[in-house]
Amino acid sequence: MSTTDQRVAVVTGAARGIGAATAVRLAAEGRAVAVLDLDEAACQDTVEKITAAGGTALAVGCDVSDEARVEAAVARIAAELGAPVILVNNAGVLRDNLLFKMSAADWDTVMNVHLRGAFLMTKACQKYMVDAGFGRIVNLSSSSALGNRGQVNYSAAKAGLQGFTKTLAKELGKFGVTANSVAPGFIATDMTAATAGRIGMGFEEFKAAAATQIPVQRVGEPEDIANAIAFFTGEAAGFVSGQVLYVAGGPLD
Repeated sequence: MSTTDQRVAVVTGAARGIGAATAVRLAAEGRAVAVLDLDEAACQDTVEKITAAGGTALAVGCDVSDEARVEAAVARIAAELGAPVILVNNAGVLRDNLLFKMSAADWDTVMNVHLRGAFLMTKACQKYMVDAGFGRIVNLSSSSALGNRGQVNYSAAKAGLQGFTKTLAKELGKFGVTANSVAPGFIATDMTAATAGRIGMGFEEFKAAAATQIPVQRVGEPEDIANAIAFFTGEAAGFVSGQVLYVAGGPLD
C-alpha cells in the first residue's frame, strides 16, 4: 500500500494496445499507474492520457526479461509512486512460425518476455503485496494457449502462464494476494495487424473474416480486456483467485 489511500498498479507492455487500455482503465478506477514498457519514451502517450484525465502515472522503461532492470524498475516505482500492490503482466512479443522453421532464438525470445518476464516482475512485486496484506496479480494468457498453428512458442508460453497463475494463487492466497489470468481471443491491436500483414491480408479484411467466426460477430477491442482486468484487480474480487477467464466473444472449442 502506498502512503496514501491510492493503490499503486504496474502494467507491463503498457505503451500501446491492451496494456495501454488497461493502464488508462486502472487509473480511472483510482489507481496510481506505473506504465512500463521496453522504451520509456513510448510510454508517454499513455501517461499523458492518464494525467489529462486527472490521474497519476509514471513512465518506466524496463526489459522485463532482465532481472537487474526489473528489480531497479520496481524499486523506482515503490519510491516514486508507492508500494506496487497491483501487477498486470501484459508484456508480450510474437515470433510466429511453423515448428520446422522456428529458430531457437524465436523460441527463447517469446519464453523470456512472457514467462521469465512475468516471473521476474511478480517476484519483485510480491514482497510489497505481502507486506501490505493485499495484492492483485493478473497474467495475460491467450486463446492460443489452447493451441494455434504457427505459434508453438507463443501457445506454450500462454499455457504456461495459466499454470503460473494457479500456483501463485495457492502460494500467495494466505497473504491476501489473488492471482488470475485473462485469456483474450481476437483483439484488434498492432500485433494482430502485424499477423494480417504476414499472411498478406489487409487488416480490415482480416478483422471482418475473424468476426464471422465469433458468436458476438465482432472482434474484441483492448478496452474489452481492460474491463476484465479491472474486475480482477478490484476490491470486490478478493474471493476470486486462480481463475482463467477467456474473453473471446463466445465459447472456445
